[in-house]
Amino acid sequence: QVQLVESGGGLVQPGGSLRLSCAASRSIFSIPVMDWYRQAPGKQRELVATITSDGGANYADSVKGRFTISRDNAKNTVYLQLDSLKPEDTAAYYCHTRIITFHYWGQGTQVTVSS
Repeated sequence: QVQLVESGGGLVQPGGSLRLSCAASRSIFSIPVMDWYRQAPGKQRELVATITSDGGANYADSVKGRFTISRDNAKNTVYLQLDSLKPEDTAAYYCHTRIITFHYWGQGTQVTVSS
């Protein structure tokens, strides 16, 4: 099992940037896939970005070209760089992974984009 703790959220103006971090309680070297999801008020949780153990990344169309996911296996941390932020990016952002059949989620970090 693994515990995930997100940090880095906050209030930012449109066009601004944030970097979210997801610290894992154990080595992530052997974890094949780690993800970031987000959930806005009144909306379903949606997949934002995925990164594989060899660094392959995929993104939702809504964030492609603006967000960048990365992982540092030595620090047991996954990052999500958020650039060119828009008000519609406002949401709670969650780190997630699946090990065998178990799903693990962090507590979330709030990102608010507003002028």
